[in-house]
Order: sequence, then structure tokens, then C-alpha cells
Amino acid sequence: MQSISPETIFRGDYAWEKSLPEITKLTKSPLILGRGNNTKNLRNKIFIDLKNQNLNVNSANLQFDCCYEDISRVKNIILKNNHDSVIAAGGGKVLDTGKYIADCLNIPCITVPLSASTCAGWTALSNIYTKNGQFIKDVSLKSCPKILVYDHKFIQTAPSRTLASGIADALAKWYESSITSATIDDGLVQQAIQISRVLRDQLFIDGEKAYKDKFKNNLSWRNTIEACGITAGLVGGIGGEKCRTAAAHAIHNAITQIITPNKFLHGEIVGVGLLLQLRLEEIKNNNKLADQSTKQLLLLMKQLNLPTTIAQLGINVFEDNNLEKIADFTCRDKSEIHFLPFEIHKQDIVEVIANFEQQKIKI
Repeated sequence: MQSISPETIFRGDYAWEKSLPEITKLTKSPLILGRGNNTKNLRNKIFIDLKNQNLNVNSANLQFDCCYEDISRVKNIILKNNHDSVIAAGGGKVLDTGKYIADCLNIPCITVPLSASTCAGWTALSNIYTKNGQFIKDVSLKSCPKILVYDHKFIQTAPSRTLASGIADALAKWYESSITSATIDDGLVQQAIQISRVLRDQLFIDGEKAYKDKFKNNLSWRNTIEACGITAGLVGGIGGEKCRTAAAHAIHNAITQIITPNKFLHGEIVGVGLLLQLRLEEIKNNNKLADQSTKQLLLLMKQLNLPTTIAQLGINVFEDNNLEKIADFTCRDKSEIHFLPFEIHKQDIVEVIANFEQQKIKI
């Protein structure tokens, strides 16, 4: 069975307030799940609004990432207090955790993204990490969230950095699916790829303006946040598991294995992975357009103040055997790297990353 979209979607300014009548029909005892002080005020508003609807509401915070330790602890809170739904309010890790727990307990999940950094508010998928932020695996869920509340006023409070990260992650929909799934004889998959192309074009047109003018709540900003949080999710919903990720996410997953003092956002790492994927396409698949794509993508990433090398993610690949570790994890069995339509070996990853980090590859 393929779950394409949330059952109900509220979007725009004051979407949260508009969603309350539907939420009160669905749940009488929700648990609000969040994380961090940056979104505390918004979560408090959500809590108070639900209390005013005479709901038996409680809250819990993640201590780490979407990891089994937090999942187990929050599940116990829900079971102990007989909560009948999860309202996940936050970024991608919070949304993924809420969806996963609701799926395990067979209760509805309501997602309330508090930034445009991710399309996790839409999808029937959760990425599982260690408590130190190392990627373990992704898990397909039985369904998309019951309700998605995409409130522009909430998202407008998020740091600009989260929007830049969301743009990089959304762009990956095109760069990855167009090479992994282009030959699949499935109409929905082909349509999903075409939507991802339009999504890419929209982000190149509006991305920089949205990033620089977010407090103006202009058309470019609204187009961009909905591209990142809604359209990107729709691509995955329509395309399903056949509309695959590829090298960019494989390299992201590998980079997370190197623990550093500074935390980088999912899309920030994926963006670096996209640049490396394009180099692999050029070198290993003789893609003559990859060089132009790299220059186009690199320009936008610099405009968005995104990292463009692994070194800018705080990792020296030439120390502590980091290059070998990244290459090993990237090329492990069942890695997304193997969805590329050409063969990739560990040494290919080593050479491309080494040359890229030393700027022997001209960009």
C-alpha cells in the first residue's frame, strides 16, 4: 500500500487556529512532542490553545535526535497517560519521532512543522539516528500524518538557516530521482520526477529572495517554504519508494557517522552530498551537463550561505581515517549510492571527495 499524502492539510497564515476544530474531533488527549528552547514559545501557544479546547493535553521533549532512546521514553509516557494522539511540533527529527511513535502505537499523528527545513511533516517515513546523531536507517510507516498544519506564521519565526537547509534538501528531489528513477515504467513515478523538476526551477527562481527577505512574508518566501515543506513531500508521496534518493543522501548518511562538536542540519549536509553526486555523474557516467549543474547549484548554495565542502561541515577528511570511514559507509550494502545507474566503488568515493576537498576539481 502506498500512502501519498496526509488526510487533511491546513496551510497559510493562522493555519493552526483554523485546524483546531478538526483536531478536537480527532483527539481528546494529545501529547505535544517538541525539542529545544528556540521553539518553546510556539509549543506553549499550542499547549494553551489545546487546553482552551478542553483537551487533556500533556507535553514531552526529545533529549537527543530521532533515536530509540527517546522513542522508548516517549512511548512510555503516552502509554502511562493514555494519550490518544501525538502532535509533533518542530523540525525534521521531532516530526520523524512523532510519526514513528504514532505508527508503533496505532494512534494518529498531527504534524506541525516549525520551520521549512524539511518535508517530514508530510511523509510516511522516519529516519532513525543514534543519540549522537549518526544515521542508522529509514523506516517506512503505514501512513502519512493524519493532519498536517503548515502555518506560515509559525515558520516565519524560524532562523533563515533552516530555510536554506530546506531548499538544499528539496533540490535533492530532482537531482536524485531524475537519475535513479528516470527509466522506471510507472506513470506516477514519472509524474513525481516532473514535479521535482518544477520544484527545482521554483527554488532557483525564488530561493535567494526568500532567504534574504523572509520577514517580508512576500510571494517568493511563501512559494519557497511551501516548495520545501509541501511540494517536496508530494514528490515522495506520489513517487513512493521507486522515486529514490541516491548519492547525496548516501553521502549525508556517511558524514553523520563522524561526530563533531558542531551540529549541522540535514539539508546542509545533503547539499554537500549533491555537489559530490554531480561530480560522480560527470566522472563515472560521462555526464556532460553535470559540470553546468554544479556551477548553477554552487552559486545558489553560496547565496544561501550553505556549506559547500565537507571541511565547512567541521570535518577534515584527511585526519583520523575520516575519508575511509565516509567511503565505507557510503558504499555499504543496501546504500542509496547503489541506486545510481552506474557502478560505484569505494575508491571512486575516496578519489572524488579527496579531489573535491583539495579543490583539484575546478568548480
